[in-house]
This record gives sequence, C-alpha cells and structure tokens, in this order.
Amino acid sequence: MAPHGNVAFAAAITLGLWSPTASAATTVNVQLWDQGAGMVMRTGMAYQAPDLDLSKATMGVRVSRSTVPAGVVSFKVTNTSKNTVHEMIVMHLKDPAQPLPYVGDDAKVDESKADDRGEVPELDPGKSGTLTVTLEPGKYLLICNQPKHFASGMWAKFEVTK
Repeated sequence: MAPHGNVAFAAAITLGLWSPTASAATTVNVQLWDQGAGMVMRTGMAYQAPDLDLSKATMGVRVSRSTVPAGVVSFKVTNTSKNTVHEMIVMHLKDPAQPLPYVGDDAKVDESKADDRGEVPELDPGKSGTLTVTLEPGKYLLICNQPKHFASGMWAKFEVTK
C-alpha cells in the first residue's frame, strides 16, 4: 500500500491540480461582457461574417493579451455581466480563413465539428473560473457559445506562437 502522501500526489496529478510545468503557465485574463438585460442582441457578428463591424456588438470577450508562447496557458475568466450567463471555450482554427461550423437552428457553434481545446463552462453573472491547458502554435478563438452569443460578437482572436 502506498504512503498517504503519494496517494495525494497521484490524485493531484490525475485531477490536473498539479503538473511540473504549472508554475511556467502563461496567464491570460478574460472578461466576458455584455450591455445588460435591456440590450438588443444584434447578430451577424460571428467570426468571418461579411461586413463585420464589432463596434456595434452588444456583448464580447476581452483578453489581457492576444498572443502567448506555446505551452501551458492559464485562462482566468470573469463574467462581468450583471444578469447573463456566459462561458468561454478555446477553439483552435484549423483554417483561420474559414468560419466555425454554425448551427443556425440552435444559434450556436457546432462544438462536435469544431476543434474545442477546453472551456470554462457556464458562469453565472459576476462569477469567475479558470482553465489551464497546453496549446501548440496556431490561431484560436475564445468564444461564448450560449445561444446567439457568438453571432452577437462574443469572441476574440487569440494566437499561440512558437
């Protein structure tokens, strides 16, 4: 039987609570924002939408930095909304010139067909969460995939360099 300390150590590794590179993680602060309960959710602002003008967005994703080196990245996500649930999903863009697969009937990105690298699931207003993930070089989007949110401009470009 393993000593108690080794069991706790093994559990921490299994649960992702500890890794030898955790201290080397690059931190990115992410704010999920909207204009409040009375906002009109304008659509047509999804990534790669024609005539895109994000200045008209009523919700969005702000990042403290849009470029990081490859490796362990820790996203510290805060939902700054006063009344709307948001989430943050890291989507790898296999081809940055193409839009993400979108299901109009659901008003959401089809996560089963996109290259999802991890998420901070539904955050109630004012709540925070963290996602730590290892990312390889490439182009990404940080999105909220609550119905209509992505099409309302709730995404941010993100790049991982070598």
